[in-house]
Amino acid sequence: MTQYMLAVHHSPDAQPPAPDQMQTAFEQVDKFNQECMDAGIWVFGGGLEAPEIATVVRSEGGEVIVTDGPFGETKEHLGGFWVLEAPDLDAALALAARASAACMGPVEVRPFQPEPE
Repeated sequence: MTQYMLAVHHSPDAQPPAPDQMQTAFEQVDKFNQECMDAGIWVFGGGLEAPEIATVVRSEGGEVIVTDGPFGETKEHLGGFWVLEAPDLDAALALAARASAACMGPVEVRPFQPEPE
């Protein structure tokens, strides 16, 4: 089976959800996570802290440069992700639909590159 990253994107311009909506999302995501674990397709997943506390490490010409993050100046940022196993893209997209409903936000699906032979 192929591993897929299901990435949750957040927009800093969006109004934050109300506390009760956040609690609902947490509960729904916990349930989705458990269903993935029970199905044996769970590899890893987690939510990320805000991009403002990120640190970027860059190695250039033998010198290490450390700067405050985030790396990209974008309208959206990665808020969390799952790594799940699925037999094909259609199955991964079906999982993403469930993940999107659980976290109440958009989910991007990307397959991992195959392992070299």
